[in-house]
Amino acid sequence: METESEPYVRLASLRQLHHVIAKLNTARSLADTLQAVADGVVEGLGFEISAVNLVRADGDLVVAAVAGSAAAEAMMCGRVGPRDSWERRLAMGEQWGALRFIPYTEGWVLDDDDVPQWHAPSPVRETPDAWHPMDRLFAPLHAPDGELLGVLSVDRPRNGRRPGAWGCEALQMYASQAAIAISNARLRSNMQRALVRLEREQQALRASEESFRQAFEYAPSGMAVAEMGGDQHGRLLRTNDALCRLLGRPAAAMRRYSFSDLVHPDDINTLMRTSAEGGRAELRLARRDGSYVWVSLRNSVVADAADGPRFLLIHVEDIEERKRHELQLAHRASHDSLTGLPNAAELRARLSSRLCALPGRPAADAEAGPVHGYGTADGFRDAAGPGGATDAATHGFGGFLPWDGEQLTGPPPLPGGSGYLPFGGTGAASYPPEAGHHEHAVPPTGDGPGEKGLAVLYCDLDGFKAINDRYGHHCGDAVLIEVARRLTEGVREDDTVARLGGDEFAVLADGLGPAEAEDLAVRLRNAIIPPIHIDGISVRVGASFGIGWAGCGMTADEVLHSADQRMYVEKRSRSKGQRRAG
Repeated sequence: METESEPYVRLASLRQLHHVIAKLNTARSLADTLQAVADGVVEGLGFEISAVNLVRADGDLVVAAVAGSAAAEAMMCGRVGPRDSWERRLAMGEQWGALRFIPYTEGWVLDDDDVPQWHAPSPVRETPDAWHPMDRLFAPLHAPDGELLGVLSVDRPRNGRRPGAWGCEALQMYASQAAIAISNARLRSNMQRALVRLEREQQALRASEESFRQAFEYAPSGMAVAEMGGDQHGRLLRTNDALCRLLGRPAAAMRRYSFSDLVHPDDINTLMRTSAEGGRAELRLARRDGSYVWVSLRNSVVADAADGPRFLLIHVEDIEERKRHELQLAHRASHDSLTGLPNAAELRARLSSRLCALPGRPAADAEAGPVHGYGTADGFRDAAGPGGATDAATHGFGGFLPWDGEQLTGPPPLPGGSGYLPFGGTGAASYPPEAGHHEHAVPPTGDGPGEKGLAVLYCDLDGFKAINDRYGHHCGDAVLIEVARRLTEGVREDDTVARLGGDEFAVLADGLGPAEAEDLAVRLRNAIIPPIHIDGISVRVGASFGIGWAGCGMTADEVLHSADQRMYVEKRSRSKGQRRAG
């Protein structure tokens, strides 16, 4: 009768096994799946107690789920067993297919190891196939790729016997399906954690983008995002309201420009260096009305991990007031506070910028020597010495040598001419390389068409001290201001009129011949002579002029000294009355 009913028993077991396996795939989380695996052993395979030992990230196994005994669950759940102890158990057991069975006759050596275990007290049966309370049966749980996911341990078969072939086959089948369910649940769990992490990152990114948007849009100073590299390098992609207000241009119009379109032409090189390297620069940007505003521009490269630098984040700060203040300070340092003309230091700087140093005699460090161009310190002498011969020492030129393109050679010829350079030392010397494409200043030696030079007209007012003493400094200051105006109106746009101090002025004019310089001095003297009306009174001053010529190898002080000495010669040559009358 039992033999005939065996197929029906197995069929019922299969149905029950199918039912519990189906429940494995309905669990919503990894924890639910593990508990479903443990419950399925008790519900469908005829064991009273089961436990799922899950492999952790560090390799050890933790008791993740227990079914069939509240006491066993309370004692073991959450406890960890070392991986090497578990491997010892799986290695020493009898192989029942994929299962491992350790009979009580061998398992006593494991009673005191550190793997969590539970043995329910029960009577010991004497039959050969009876289940002993100290017997152990394990079903390893392997993923499809062979990875060990955990170990399913079972205890106390309900029939009190060790499982036969059918029972072992059912347990192996269940363990295989349980491993698949656990693997899938772990993948879903990892995916859910990844989705949660991604959502958090996206939320953080959205929050960061919103913070950036608000910081960008509502920043009190100008901000812009521009393309970096390629044909569209520098093209504006985004600008904030502060930058649009600063330049007087709407945001839609700004996107049609690149920064190079808005930068002052003189500042293009500065912009290119800043765009390529990142950093800070001060330059001028064009407003919509055609004016320019000084800004401090700072670049930050926004890099893409895959493609490299992509964009420039540009901070634009209005520094117009500071620049205006700096220019005012610079103007005050280089200009006379009363007349607004360049002062003596500025005149020397402009003059020195036109004069190059020659070998053996740097212009800035040259000792005071003979007056170059128009004579020595004791007066003016004509270009020709006694008997018509040129006296180089008298003229203070120190000698001239012909320029052959590489070095100065040959005996000293007559001074002047485009093929000659002044030379203050002895022997041959190469031309200084720092001069570059410098156009040398050479004093003219005649009134020929090619005889042009850099002239300095030294002016000293005649009769000014008497006006200052009689009418006071207020009147004297007004005279100086009016003289400065008349001098400025009487020269070319590129000429420089400077006040050297007191009642002394100077004019720096390039490209003049000797006759033209004399004509200029006469015109300026005639412009100064007319009466000056101040607070109901009328005063007149005269002017004495001396002309000095600048040449490379000279210092600015030497040139001014030459003109000053020539002015005193001219002043002494006229009577006091003639000087007052112009």
